[in-house]
Amino acid sequence: MTQPAASDASSPVAPAADLRHRAEGEASALPPLLVDAQMLAGAVLLGEHGRRRAGTGDDFWQYRPLQQGDSRRMIDHRRSARGDVQFVREREWQIAQTVHVWTDLGASMRFSSSPELPQKIDRARLLALAVSVLMLRGGERVGLTGGRLPPRSGKAQILRLAEMLNREDDADYAPPEHRAMVPHARALFISDFLGPFDELQLALSKAADRGVRGVLLQVLDPSEESFPFAGRTRFHSMTGGLVHETLKASALRDRYLDRMAERRDALEALCRTAGWRLGLHHTGDSAQAALMWLYHALERSSA
Repeated sequence: MTQPAASDASSPVAPAADLRHRAEGEASALPPLLVDAQMLAGAVLLGEHGRRRAGTGDDFWQYRPLQQGDSRRMIDHRRSARGDVQFVREREWQIAQTVHVWTDLGASMRFSSSPELPQKIDRARLLALAVSVLMLRGGERVGLTGGRLPPRSGKAQILRLAEMLNREDDADYAPPEHRAMVPHARALFISDFLGPFDELQLALSKAADRGVRGVLLQVLDPSEESFPFAGRTRFHSMTGGLVHETLKASALRDRYLDRMAERRDALEALCRTAGWRLGLHHTGDSAQAALMWLYHALERSSA
């Protein structure tokens, strides 16, 4: 690395170069996941936040005509004096909500069919942290399920989330964590959802019992839906615990696609029962589009 040329201390070049050097040093110390998530979140146009609705707060939101059942003390007489209609002055709802996040860190999520595609776990982490950044910027409390990282607000929580999401699970399929969810909170579960279904059913049942509504995002590698295999093929789980070899992989294609369709139908039925939303994201698709969908899906789940 070349050294910068010496300059006059009175020149603005020296302080600027020093500032840039220190800024680059600080940035290099941040986890790459955090940097990527903040960049992705920054690329999303926030628009109106989901908390912008009538309720208890100090900030003015909107005027609306007086309705049956409204107290006359709610009337804004100055606005109403402009015409024949009586108007109510509504304030913005400012109660921070809680969002619980569970991201599957199991070995099955470390699959990628191509060096040009991210592993499922990397995309899941990125989306989980990016949507957390957006929620925290909106004043919400965000944490992980299971009590490992209780929901908190503020910028410091972003770094805590990044640290926790960088961990891994040794099992092929990590079961969803449903403990320590705040009643009437929102939740986001991100996984390939290819593991045992009973654990997911239990988690959403427990969530529904607490009035928790949320979103399931299924993250898949494109090959997991197209099954582009033919001829002699050896399939194995990411941990190597499950192995299957066949001389004619194409003969398995229809049965495999039927099983995938059955799992998708089961996920949709489960979400309908629990009052959750279901999304699908392929690692070859835009992370920004997935984040935008996730953000608005979580907003709607709070309604």
